[in-house]
Amino acid sequence: MNTLNSEAFTLFGQHIKWADMIGNLFGLAALALGWRRSIWTWPVQFLAGLILFGAFFGHLTGSAGKQAVVMIVALYGWWQWQRGKGQGEDGHIAVRFATWRERAAMAAAAAAGTVAVALLFTAYPKLSWDPWPDAYIFVGTVVAMYAQARGMVEFWFAWLLVDLVGVPLNFANGYAFSGFVYVIYGALVLWGLRDWWLRSRQAARPTLEGAPA
Repeated sequence: MNTLNSEAFTLFGQHIKWADMIGNLFGLAALALGWRRSIWTWPVQFLAGLILFGAFFGHLTGSAGKQAVVMIVALYGWWQWQRGKGQGEDGHIAVRFATWRERAAMAAAAAAGTVAVALLFTAYPKLSWDPWPDAYIFVGTVVAMYAQARGMVEFWFAWLLVDLVGVPLNFANGYAFSGFVYVIYGALVLWGLRDWWLRSRQAARPTLEGAPA
């Protein structure tokens, strides 16, 4: 895995490693596939996590552990979308808004998870370079992936909340390349949100008896 940790190029004064570049590109591809409700979003997300896990394993235990969790959630998402495949009118999964109970559960899990992970990172400084924002982004990503796996429109809102911290944090710490990637994430999220929102409204609209299909 030494090749993954070697420098690919320098941009904005940053030394971009192959693992960071490939992982970010796969992450963008996975988000685009999620927008299109393609089941291939999950293998791509798993592969991105696997690449980063291999790059981090052995010297950045915390980062490797986070990627392991991402891969587990990707497997869960693949299983869920396999079960729900064909429920939408176009043969893909059907999307919907979460119930208020589901929203409350996800918000509570995100808050509790962020505190727990941040305390873990604080207790073991080698696991993270900035415990609280890092914990927020990590837990927010997991919650977003869970909502995506369940076909919830709130998936996109969760990604927006992650971006609101991820973009300024990366730019403030001199990681302009990563910050730029998060900006692209944000644009994809807005387009995906609009698409899923409209589809959820179409799915919820009752069909009048005798109306043309």
